[in-house]
Amino acid sequence: MQTPMVVILAVLALGLVFVVLPVVAGAYRRFAGTKLPTCPETHAIAAVELDAKHAALTAAVGAPELRVKTCSRWPQRHDCPQDCIRELEDDPLTTAMPVAPRA
Repeated sequence: MQTPMVVILAVLALGLVFVVLPVVAGAYRRFAGTKLPTCPETHAIAAVELDAKHAALTAAVGAPELRVKTCSRWPQRHDCPQDCIRELEDDPLTTAMPVAPRA
């Protein structure tokens, strides 16, 4: 009776390590950092940081759910509809802020 339970737990552990963790880690890397989307209201570039932890955890069970953590237009426009998320969903990597090389 113990052997089937051990096998089930081993399969679940392997699934977690080889399937779920890479998905979560990849989503976190993709959505972490400052992004530079075009603001739909002003048509200017805005510096936006997404909630990468939330996006990564939701990616484990389906499509990542994006939400804005900080924006260069806040606090004045904190009540904006956050439509810039659509641009970031389409291509989060091309709108990433370039990282300066260390000296």
